[in-house]
Amino acid sequence: MTELVRAHTALDDDDVAWLHLLLADWQIIADLSFADLVLWLPDREGKGFWAAAQMRPTTGPTAYVDDVVGTFVPQGRRHLLDRAFAEGQLLREGDPEWRDDVPVRAEGVPVRRGDRVIAVIGRNTNLLGVRTPSRLELSYLQTAAELTKMIAAGHFPIPGQRGDHTDSPRVGDGFVRVDAAGRVVYASPNALSVYRRLGHRGDLEGTVLADATRTLVPPRRRPDEETLSAVLSGRVARDTEIGGEGTALIVRAIPLRPEGEHSGALILVRDVTDLRRRDRELVTKDTTIREIHHRVKNNLQTVAALLRLQARRIEEPAAKAALEEAVRRVGSIAIVHETLSQTAEGTVVFDEIADRLCAMVTEVSAVGDRVRVRRSGSFGEVTSDQATALAMVLTEVLQNAVEHGYPEAGADGEILVDCRRSLGRLTCTVTDDGAGVPEGFDLDTSTHLGLSIVRTLVESELGGQLALDRVGARGGTRVRVDVPGE
Repeated sequence: MTELVRAHTALDDDDVAWLHLLLADWQIIADLSFADLVLWLPDREGKGFWAAAQMRPTTGPTAYVDDVVGTFVPQGRRHLLDRAFAEGQLLREGDPEWRDDVPVRAEGVPVRRGDRVIAVIGRNTNLLGVRTPSRLELSYLQTAAELTKMIAAGHFPIPGQRGDHTDSPRVGDGFVRVDAAGRVVYASPNALSVYRRLGHRGDLEGTVLADATRTLVPPRRRPDEETLSAVLSGRVARDTEIGGEGTALIVRAIPLRPEGEHSGALILVRDVTDLRRRDRELVTKDTTIREIHHRVKNNLQTVAALLRLQARRIEEPAAKAALEEAVRRVGSIAIVHETLSQTAEGTVVFDEIADRLCAMVTEVSAVGDRVRVRRSGSFGEVTSDQATALAMVLTEVLQNAVEHGYPEAGADGEILVDCRRSLGRLTCTVTDDGAGVPEGFDLDTSTHLGLSIVRTLVESELGGQLALDRVGARGGTRVRVDVPGE
């Protein structure tokens, strides 16, 4: 809709915000009307109308076989749209239109914001689905008529709470009409079923909904008294969650004032007991996973400490160096698990891990602070599976750069870690200004343990590619890791 507005209309940002607020709730109007809704926006040159949005009812047959969003209707083609926009009045065609052998009743609902009509809603009812209306259908249609009057008068949508979040009640979940005093005029069978799960017996009609709810829901399972009364009497447009023992429901109120004065409200109720149970299960699962990561991190740190103690007792330099390398590898994995233990998501922002690994490699090496590691760009988010392998790769590459690039005591230098994302790929390039790889070095024939680990992780675990070459006039090495990354 925003693209159509910018390309073809003269509506301003406030107008667009009003229309978005209307679209957030117009599924309710479509369902109550048993009709398709199409939002028509006026062309900036007054040549006609553009279809910016469309909604089909879930309570009846559609009047449109195809989508019409993006189509243009020139002025004079549909007099109902022209008149509704110009006159600012609700209009209905006297005789039905015939579309694909289907009789359709067409109506025009002006959308008013302040003192201006900014759009028109075309309401189209497939008359093949019309039958002798039940009390439920009559209540739906009456409420739809009041809401459309509010749209034409600029009283709907109501600024504030939107009805397009995932667990918001819909018309079919449970429909209750209350009068200006909050007394139930009509409750649909689904609404009665929801209240019976709370423990209500008998009908709701004639009861004050707020009082009936208080008797069913203990104080600890309901909002404060002011909120409960305001929502269940329909005085404010908002929703709230209440529940009994083992039952949870969301209640949403839409005040009705078709003539400008408060005349009652539409109350929608939805049983969300199963949703809340699944939410609790997910929270428990997330907590368990974080606890596992925390314990793994602790165990890895214990292993690293034991290896470090063992290294101190060994005099053989090669064995001592091998144990110290093992300590670094275990430490890099521990950092990943520590980060995963602090998030409930299945992904982690890898930049923090990368910065800690850069600091760890220089802190435990002989070069100390003479060699600086600097990161540019961002790794972004990676999955928990990728994080461990990527941490190992970065640790090995940095360690090789420190050990083999600056073998001389007192040597200074800089290692740059550059990371970029593009076209579904994550590329990390580690460049040092050290001694560089020997002439004739071949990655395919190298037997160096660190490079073997890196190559196995990049190609097998991450499904990527590894490249290594010599750069710079005085030497230096560049390692490029390219892996899939969403």
